[in-house]
Amino acid sequence: MKTTIKTIDVQAKEWFDKANGNSYFSMNVTVNFGMKTEQSFYVPMQYGYGDHYRDEAFNELQKRGFIPQQKNVRDWQYYKNNGITAHYSKQENCKKRDL
Repeated sequence: MKTTIKTIDVQAKEWFDKANGNSYFSMNVTVNFGMKTEQSFYVPMQYGYGDHYRDEAFNELQKRGFIPQQKNVRDWQYYKNNGITAHYSKQENCKKRDL
């Protein structure tokens, strides 16, 4: 049985590698936070800066089957069209070990 998605919560942490000038992030993604159908998963550290973590969260939701695979659709478009509430937060200036 497929889970109907009502909410998506993304909590990311970002680390800046000063030696090489690169940013990395990891994140926890929760679908249907606080509901009986709540499910969470962790996305390990990967390269990216700014709001790239949002795109990767959407891609990961597609890979894991929560959202159907679609090309040329932005996350906010999909959420708006399907009545999904999305919350994003990113903690910057973390240490590498925190990711």
